[in-house]
Amino acid sequence: MIIAVVGPSGIGKTKASIELAKKYKAIVVNCDSMQVYKEMNIGTAKITESEKEGIPHYLFDIRSVLETYSVYEYQNDLRELISKHQDQNILIVGGTGLYLKAGLFDYEFAKRVNKNEYLELSNEELHDLVLLKDPNSDIHLNNRQRMVSFLNREVEPNKEPKLLYKTIFVGLNAPRDILYEKINERVEKMLEMGLIEEVKSLYDKNIRTQSIMTSIGYKELYKYFDKEISLDEAIELIKKNTRRYVKRQYTWFNNQMDIKWFDVDFNNFNKTIENIINYIETLDK
Repeated sequence: MIIAVVGPSGIGKTKASIELAKKYKAIVVNCDSMQVYKEMNIGTAKITESEKEGIPHYLFDIRSVLETYSVYEYQNDLRELISKHQDQNILIVGGTGLYLKAGLFDYEFAKRVNKNEYLELSNEELHDLVLLKDPNSDIHLNNRQRMVSFLNREVEPNKEPKLLYKTIFVGLNAPRDILYEKINERVEKMLEMGLIEEVKSLYDKNIRTQSIMTSIGYKELYKYFDKEISLDEAIELIKKNTRRYVKRQYTWFNNQMDIKWFDVDFNNFNKTIENIINYIETLDK
């Protein structure tokens, strides 16, 4: 059985994944495009070793920020894991919708086009798709409009990618005002945990790869270290950009996948997990 747990940043996907993995004796597979990088921990809210509770986790920390990692590579890695662990339950967790769709559907990069698919993507991820379609393309990383226009060519009408694996899609939801409050709290917690120090260590090494310069929490603090904005401005910008990203995530998932959404009870998270388990077991009968 494959279960995909999706939702926006700060909603509680990591906590849900652990509880569901324990219930179904599942392995956990990352589906967050930034959590693949070893040096990006606090700013990506990556799960810690103690939080894993001994559950096998895959596709976390598989690249250095000095390296690149494309959605095409993720597609291959995820499918290889599914094949290798086909006799086990697999729990895929994360908020990078295109990675999930590329891995679980018969997604063809050169042909599949839908403008909504690009809403949540960073310029780096768009550029990956451009180069997959045409390795010789000279479209600049920062020319977002041209990249989207290029990717929108060669459409095959009425061809929707088909799901390759039987998968239960579960989404976590919350009223926007509550979710935004949780986002602000999470940013403050990241700062307490050492986010500024984590980013400064990368900045001091003059690492300005695409993964760093397009990631929320990192790109804003780089502006602070470059003396373009104050620290307070950087922190507020992190919160603001995260809220905007959450809006794009919801739009993308609602347009792209058939997901059963569950409202999160932050005061009684176990009740949310119980509702999800009841749903899964109803489908699995």
